[in-house]
Amino acid sequence: MKEVEIGVVQDYFSRIGVAAIEITSGTLRVGDKVHFLGHTTDFTEEIKSMQIEHDEVDEAKAGDSVGIKVSDRVRANDKVFKVIEE
Repeated sequence: MKEVEIGVVQDYFSRIGVAAIEITSGTLRVGDKVHFLGHTTDFTEEIKSMQIEHDEVDEAKAGDSVGIKVSDRVRANDKVFKVIEE
């Protein structure tokens, strides 16, 4: 499997389990697998839902800030990688 860096975590909302991510390159779609990697963070997860400004979206591109429901805690400045199945 190959990984491409697509963004960085801006914030994490623990009460609702949502990561705010700034997309820095490429695109991200519902159904993609992402790998969160940081000082104490390291897990992979499939995106089941994504929102921009509280509106459900299927795709985000570079420059967008999205909210993604995650199953584990992430931290500001954690890197986000898109997992590419080969």
